[in-house]
Amino acid sequence: MNTKFKSGERVGVLIEAASVTLLDYKAPKGSVSVGAFVQVPLRNRQVIGVVWGAGVSEFEEGKLRTITKVLQVPILDQNYLNFIEKMAEYTITPLSATFFRLTRIPEIDEAKKSVKFCEASGLEPDRLTPKRQAVFRILGQRRRVKVAELLAEANVSYAVIQRLVKQGYLTIKLQEIQDKPQQLNLKNPGTKLNSEQKNAVSQITQVLDKPEYAAILLKGVPGAGKTEVYLEAIAQVLKEGKQVLVLLPEIALTNQILNRFEERFKTRPFEWHSAVSKAVKRRIWRMTAEGNSQLVVGARSALFLPFANLGLIIIDEEHDSSFKQDSGIIYHGRDMAVLRASMCQAKVLLVSATPSLETLTNARNGKYHRVDLMSRFGGSQLPEIIPIDMRGQKKVSGKWLSGALVTEIAQRLEREEQSLLFLNRRGYAPLTTCSECGHQLGCHDCDTNLVEHRFIGEMICHQCGLKSQKPNECPVCHAKESFVPVGPGVERLAEEVSETFSEAKLEVISSDLIKSTSQLMETLDRISRGAVDIVIGTQIVAKGHHFPKITLVGVLDADVGLHGGDFRASEKTFQIIRQVAGRAGRAELPGIALLQTWQPDNPVIQAIISNDDEKFLDTESMEREVAGCPPFGQYIAIILSGKNGEKVEEYATNLLKMSQLLEDNQITLFGPAPAPIFRIQGRLRYRFLLQADRSMKVQRTIRHWLSSVKQPTNVRLSVDVDPVWFM
Repeated sequence: MNTKFKSGERVGVLIEAASVTLLDYKAPKGSVSVGAFVQVPLRNRQVIGVVWGAGVSEFEEGKLRTITKVLQVPILDQNYLNFIEKMAEYTITPLSATFFRLTRIPEIDEAKKSVKFCEASGLEPDRLTPKRQAVFRILGQRRRVKVAELLAEANVSYAVIQRLVKQGYLTIKLQEIQDKPQQLNLKNPGTKLNSEQKNAVSQITQVLDKPEYAAILLKGVPGAGKTEVYLEAIAQVLKEGKQVLVLLPEIALTNQILNRFEERFKTRPFEWHSAVSKAVKRRIWRMTAEGNSQLVVGARSALFLPFANLGLIIIDEEHDSSFKQDSGIIYHGRDMAVLRASMCQAKVLLVSATPSLETLTNARNGKYHRVDLMSRFGGSQLPEIIPIDMRGQKKVSGKWLSGALVTEIAQRLEREEQSLLFLNRRGYAPLTTCSECGHQLGCHDCDTNLVEHRFIGEMICHQCGLKSQKPNECPVCHAKESFVPVGPGVERLAEEVSETFSEAKLEVISSDLIKSTSQLMETLDRISRGAVDIVIGTQIVAKGHHFPKITLVGVLDADVGLHGGDFRASEKTFQIIRQVAGRAGRAELPGIALLQTWQPDNPVIQAIISNDDEKFLDTESMEREVAGCPPFGQYIAIILSGKNGEKVEEYATNLLKMSQLLEDNQITLFGPAPAPIFRIQGRLRYRFLLQADRSMKVQRTIRHWLSSVKQPTNVRLSVDVDPVWFM
C-alpha cells in the first residue's frame, strides 16, 4: 500500500527537469498517494509530475505552493518507483530523466476515452425533413445510438444533430469506455511435449511454485522447442492470477511469437513496440497498471509498463545485443529485467540457444537455476557444420562463393530444397574507392565510410544515416567514373547468386530493404511456404525464425567478426554463427552449414564446428577472468562529445585532473582518448573507460567524480555502464 498524504502536508514531486530531483508542494484537499500523477505549478506554468514521497527540502513552509490537480491516472506501485530509483542509480542517470524518458506515455493525463451517445427526449418536432425522419427512424429502433453510427446510418451532418439537441428533441450523453480485461483461455492444452521438454517444464515449475524471486536460464539447442516450454510456464503463472511480460529483441520476431501465443491461449497478447499507436499504448499502459492486461509481448521498452501484479518476465534470445539501449538513457534490457523481477518478487526466465557469458556465469555460480534442452524437437537433427578453407580456393575477381558452396546450392535447387546465405554486411559493398588515387568515399559528418546501396541507388552512412549519390568524378584526382566497390555486401552477393543461378527465386533480407513490419512478415511467410529458393540475409535472418525447408546454410566471411578491439568479439561470432547455422534442417530433412573461413584453425571456429559450447565457454571465461573483463570485472564507458573539439578536450583534461577520486576507490581509469569513431554527426568524441572489480559498487564514486568538474553547456556527457559496443 502506497503512503498517503493529507491535505496541506509537504510532499516531494518528481517533475521532468534534469536539474532537480524532487520539488516540495502541499498536498491538495482530501489526500494524495505516493505514485499519483499530479499537475503542479512551476514558475508561471503548469507541469505534470509524480508524487514520489515526503518532502525533502527545507523550503519555507509558508511559501509552498499546492498541487493543482490529481490526474485520473492509475497510481504507480511503490515497487515500480523503487525500481526506477535503482535503475537511475545503477545507470548513473538523473532520476527525473530516467522516469520521464522511459515511462511517460504521450497524453497520459488524458481522461479515459469517452463515446457520445444520442437519445430521443420524447418530444418530436412538428415538421420532419427527410434527414430528421432518418434520425428519428433509427432512434425509434434503438433507444441509444452512438453519435458516429447515427451520422453514418442516417447520412446526415453533425449540424443536424446539434440543431435537434438545441431545440430539445435529442440529448447527447458521454459514456466512458470501460477496458475489458484480456480473456485468455488457460484450459487449452498446448503442443504435446517430448520427454525432455516435460522434464524442463517440471524443473521450471518447481521454481515457479516458490514465493520468492528467482532467475532461470533455459538453454536449448536451436529447434529444441524452447517456446513451447516457456508457454507452459506462462500458463502456470497466469492461472495464479499474475501478469506475464515477454521481451523480444526484435520487432521482426513479434508476429511469429504472437501467432504461437494466440494459438495456445485463443486470444492475442497485447503488443508493445515502436509500431504500436499512441492510442493503443495509452490503453495498454492503463490496463497494465489496473491489472487488466494479463500477457504483454514487446520490445525492451515494455519493461517500463506499470504492472500491478507482475509474476514472470521472459527474455527470449537473452544474448541478443538488441536488448541494449545505446542512446538517451543507456541500459541493458536483460539486466534491468532481472533487477525489476528481483524487486517485486517475480520470476525471470532467460531463454537462448547461445546464452551470454554473463548469464552462464550466474548459472554456474548458482545465482540462476539452469534448465537444458539438448536435442531438437520432433526428431530432427542438428546440422553438421563444415568449414571451407578459403586459403586453398582459387580466387576469381568479383566472386565470393566458393566452389563447394555453389555445388551444395545447386543440389538443393535440384531437390527443391532451400538455401540460406548469411553475410553480416548491409548494402552492396562496405567500401567504395577511386581506382586512380585510392580516395575512399566517406561521410561528411562522421569518420566512417559511406556504404553503397545499389538496390536503392544511394550511398549511406550507417552511423548518422546521411544519404547521397555516388559522384561521377573523384573529388581528389578528378578521374571520371573511377569509383569501384571493395568487398561484398548482401546486395553484391545477391548479384553473384542471380548470375550463377539465373532460374532461382531469390529473397534478400536486410533492414535497409525491408520497409515495414508487414513487408517482413510477408517475406518470412513466403520463405516458410517454400516460395523462395535462396535466401540471402544479414543477422536479421538468424533470430529465431523457423524455416522448415531450409537444409543448407552458407556463412560467408565466418571469421570477420573476430577482428577488432572488442573483448566480446569471440563470443559474438560464436553466437551469431551458431544461431544462423541452426536455421538448417529444422524439420524432417537433414541440414548442413558451410562456413567459408580464412582461419579454420581459430579456436572459435573449431568450437563452432565441434558443437562444443561448454569447452568454448570455459576457455572464454578463463581469458576474461585473467583480464578482469566482464562478467568477472566491470567496465563503465564515459563519452564526451561536442562540435568544439578544444572544449571537449579541455573538459576531458579537467576530469583527468580529478582522477584521484577514482584511484582512491580502486577504480582504474583508461583515457581520455579519441573514441575509435572520433566524429559522429559532426561531434568530436573522447572516451574514458573505467574498470573495477565486479563486487564493487562504483556508481556513487563515479557520480562524485563527474560532479567535481563543471560540465560545459556545449559538451555532451553520456555514461554507459556495462558497455556492449566500444566505438
